[in-house]
Amino acid sequence: MNTYENSMPLIELIDVHKSFGNKEITRGVNLTIEKGTTTAIIGRSGEGKSVLLKQIIGLLKPTSGSILVDGTDITKLGERELNKEFKKFGYVFQFAALLDSLNTFENVGITLLENGVSPEDVLPIVKQKLALVDLPEDTLNKYPSELSGGMRKRVGLARTLVTEPEIILYDEPTTGLDPITVRVIHELIYSMQQKLNLTSIIVSHDIEIFKYVDRVALLNDGKIQHVCDAATVWESDNPYIYQFIRGLTHGPIKTELAQPDSAV
Repeated sequence: MNTYENSMPLIELIDVHKSFGNKEITRGVNLTIEKGTTTAIIGRSGEGKSVLLKQIIGLLKPTSGSILVDGTDITKLGERELNKEFKKFGYVFQFAALLDSLNTFENVGITLLENGVSPEDVLPIVKQKLALVDLPEDTLNKYPSELSGGMRKRVGLARTLVTEPEIILYDEPTTGLDPITVRVIHELIYSMQQKLNLTSIIVSHDIEIFKYVDRVALLNDGKIQHVCDAATVWESDNPYIYQFIRGLTHGPIKTELAQPDSAV
């Protein structure tokens, strides 16, 4: 894994709040992401992990707080300036978000094609990105319905790599996959990190992700309750981390199964 003790923060979240109407999702998130590292954000379903990712990339604006990317507070940018910041990011959607009516070549190269780059110039770029995610060229003309779940995830990642991002955000990249394919995708993410020196943030429920990341941040009740090195996460005595990774129903993380001690 990467050594990040002396690296400069690339992303900083400072007291970030986000509400939808009267419902507060993010309740004062503070988190630092160092350049060239991979951070897993874990937490229960419905905690707002995807909402947090969308705030980091600028798709959602926080109700209050600051999000600094390379020292620039993106919450204060206008649309034109924010679009420039978008170019630093790649976003891998939970279910790959491929367009069913387009083949692999068109799905991967869509951003370049829509910006007027000729198909002849896009083709070698698409082939290169497919090779990076270990997909053969014979997938170029296949449609999403002809691909396995793992292959669709790879196509989604290849599409993200086309724009040469510095930062990649993964929203539940292994949802719906069998355990073997989950490991393949995790190893692919790790490989991309090593080859391209990316800064990555991965939202995940899968505790196997700890083997492939530098740091783990647990989101609960709208806040980052604990951050630790992935290598030491299983030894952590933090009550939030301890409960979550062991799947315990009793502890500071509230569950519908938990009962008062007097009732147990």
